Amino acid sequence: MAEKIISGDEVIVIRGRNKGARGKVRQNLPRDDKLFVEGVNIVRKHVRRTGRARQTGIIEVEAPLHASKVMLICTSCGEPTRVGFRFTDAGLKVRYCKRCDAEIKRSEI
Repeated sequence: MAEKIISGDEVIVIRGRNKGARGKVRQNLPRDDKLFVEGVNIVRKHVRRTGRARQTGIIEVEAPLHASKVMLICTSCGEPTRVGFRFTDAGLKVRYCKRCDAEIKRSEI
C-alpha cells in the first residue's frame, strides 16, 4: 500500500501535547504507522555510561509520532490537507491535495 506521508514532507501535528507544531518528516516507519518529525515530540532519555565514548546522563531525543496525529501541508496551497491518490495519463500513481486538487510534489531530501 502506498504511503500518504513520506520522508521529506512538511507536516503539522493535529493532536497531542505538540499540537500545532510544524516540521519535516525525517524518517517513516510504515510497518508501525509512525513518523519521526524534526523538532517535534522531544523526550528525555536516561542513558547509562558504556565502554564506548558516548553521551551519557539525561539526553533529549526525538520519539516517533503515530501517522494519524499529523496532517500533510500541501506544497501548492500551503494548508493542512488530506491526501488522495490518482493515476496520471502516463499511468503513474501520484498523490494529490483534496483541498485544492493539486498534485503533491515529492520534496527532495
